[in-house]
Amino acid sequence: MRVLIVYTGVGNLYSLKSAIEKLGGKAVIGLNAKLLDYVDAIILPGVGSYDGALKRIKDVKEELIERIRLGVPTLGICLGYQLLFEKSEEGRGKGLGIFKGEVVRLPNTVKIPHIGWNTLENIKHSPLTEGVREGSYVYFVHSYYPKPKEPIVLAETLYGIIFPSVSGKGNVFGVQFHPERSGSVGLRFLLNFLRVVKR
Repeated sequence: MRVLIVYTGVGNLYSLKSAIEKLGGKAVIGLNAKLLDYVDAIILPGVGSYDGALKRIKDVKEELIERIRLGVPTLGICLGYQLLFEKSEEGRGKGLGIFKGEVVRLPNTVKIPHIGWNTLENIKHSPLTEGVREGSYVYFVHSYYPKPKEPIVLAETLYGIIFPSVSGKGNVFGVQFHPERSGSVGLRFLLNFLRVVKR
């Protein structure tokens, strides 16, 4: 099972690669359209700016969209989750548009960015949330969150407002937290994703 971790230029991609390989997958970090022909799954990671990430992936953006729409299992993490939407208040570029909706800034009533452990609530049954308990803690680092315009929310988190911390549609999923930094719960999400890939 070959997993492409798209090189967005930021974040500790090697800890994510290590986690995937610990769970039995083979991960490669890259940013090459040809790699998309030889992988079974795609992970869009990310820490950084929306426009910065879009600029980094611009040469493979159309190929990414095509593969995802063709059904290649895909997981967006943090900024990578936000890139799956149509647009963001953080930048001017167009997202991948896999999920309908936009990304907006967290309210000024709370400390921004949202950093640290928080819980997953209202968890809906999905291949990605299999075995994840209500109230499970995961690790967040973000200033923006998605507002979907379609029924894709699989779990929510409260931080000033209730935001969708996990979403999914078909073989495409997104998590606002960092599974590679979220202990056993995070590993469960990655394992569940790899099980989707194996189907």
